[in-house]
Order: sequence, then C-alpha cells, then structure tokens
Amino acid sequence: MKGSLFSSEIAEPYAQALMSLAQSQDITRSIGEDCRNILEILEESANLQSFISSPVIKDEDKRAVLNRLLGDDIHQYLRNFIMLLVDKRRIVFLQAICEQYLALLRKLTNTVLAEVTASTELSDGQRRDVIDKIKTLTGAESVELKTDNDPELIGGVIIKVGSQVFDASLRGQLRRISVSLAGAA
Repeated sequence: MKGSLFSSEIAEPYAQALMSLAQSQDITRSIGEDCRNILEILEESANLQSFISSPVIKDEDKRAVLNRLLGDDIHQYLRNFIMLLVDKRRIVFLQAICEQYLALLRKLTNTVLAEVTASTELSDGQRRDVIDKIKTLTGAESVELKTDNDPELIGGVIIKVGSQVFDASLRGQLRRISVSLAGAA
C-alpha cells in the first residue's frame, strides 16, 4: 500500500489531526523530528514493516514491540497517537502518516524538500552551497536535504525540488552537448 492513493487518503486526516495536536502544544518540530526517526527505522527494517502490517499479529504484541523499539526518545503525544493507530488498526499507515505530517510541517515552516544526487558524499561546505542555491531558486526559508550517491554521475549534482529538476552533473552536461551537436548536424 506504500505510496498508493488509498494510503494517502487515509493518512492525510490522521496527519492533520497529529499536526493540530502538535500545534496546540507548540511541539510541531519535536513531533517532526520523531516522525523522521520513525521513517528512518521503517525504511531500514522491512521486517518491522511486515510485522506492524500483519493482521495476524495481536495488537498487544504490536504495542509491546513499538514501545520497546521507540523507547523513551519519542514524545508522549506521538507515542499515544501510535498506540491509537494500533487500536484502530491503522498502524499499517504509519509510514504514510509520518510522511504526510512532514509535508504539512514543511508547508507550515516554508521549508522545501530537496533530493540531491551527487557522485560522492557532499562535504559540509558543499551542503551549505546547495542549500543556499535552493533557497535562492525557491524563495524558501529553509531546506531539508535528502542526499543520495550515484557514482555514474562522474561529477556534479542533480537537485530535485518538487517537480523541478536541476541537472548540474557532468553526465547531464555531456547529454546536452550531445543533443546540441546532433541538432546541428
């Protein structure tokens, strides 16, 4: 169900409810950080995703595992929210709800999500330069970077912000040169 329209239709009201709660308690950023951590855990463990999605596994077992896994690091409101999802048999949508919450948080804080693909790991200076460039291009107050490495790029970066793609890679430059030479022939 990951990424499906059905999933996002169910996740959106839950994410909005969580956002309303977070705003009323002035903990939107704290809940956002917890959601990022949960997404990281879910992305690293396909077994955990299968476990919480399984209709065969008892709710008490799901609550016990989630409580142990999340520990005391998660905000109590989010913990209670997650336990409510287990009770309502909506825990299967946890990933979609966290992603939707982060989208709402980005909108609230005028933050853009930029997916950056580079040939090698970006240095701190390069990350700052990319963030500054994205702020200039989008007018956003802040930028959330999601980085990935692709050795086939040879050099440079590809930046995706929403539906816009900025290809500043050597591979992209070579492709543009090739197209212009083919058009000139």
